[in-house]
Amino acid sequence: MTEWVFAVVDRLGAAGIGLLIFLENVVPPIPSEVILPLGGFRAQVGVMNPIAVWAAATIGAVAGALVLYALGAWLGYERVHRLAGHRWFLLSSQKDLDRGRALFDRHGGPIVLFGRCVPLVRSLVSIPAGISGMPLVRFTALSALGSAVWNALFVGLGWFLGDRWEVIEQYMGPISTAVLVVAVVAIGWLVVRRVRSRNAAADSRA
Repeated sequence: MTEWVFAVVDRLGAAGIGLLIFLENVVPPIPSEVILPLGGFRAQVGVMNPIAVWAAATIGAVAGALVLYALGAWLGYERVHRLAGHRWFLLSSQKDLDRGRALFDRHGGPIVLFGRCVPLVRSLVSIPAGISGMPLVRFTALSALGSAVWNALFVGLGWFLGDRWEVIEQYMGPISTAVLVVAVVAIGWLVVRRVRSRNAAADSRA
């Protein structure tokens, strides 16, 4: 994956960093832990301006977040709630969805802000924000702040490490994998619980 990331950055410069971070937010398997340190390294050797790298990455991150927020807003809470009432919808019951919305209504700000600094979560958190109807200005501001901090950290690490910037991915890779495993296990648990609950309800009616 590093080779094509190199190719985009070498061809487009800071704009390439922004484009890649935009894609990373929409397609989470693209790792910002590779893109941002590379931008820092390129800035350290004088190929790019570090402020331009950071700004482009932050703009790209916010743009990607807004795409997924728009998807959540398009789905809307009422539509998802109706879907959750169908037997074939295994991810959540309507009661679980109600509890999730109540949690997001109370703590949505910190969830978005700190979620922007967690691999995988940084992308997916935009969808429930849109579904729950978080005000767009608030969502954009929180996403920009969280993304700016995350981007500054990894661009700075790339600058500091220089030609050893790739070591960052060696440490962050297992963390990203762990987050993915936790997400898969959580989804699996939700599906199993939903199926068991549905079967129990069917047995009680019988």
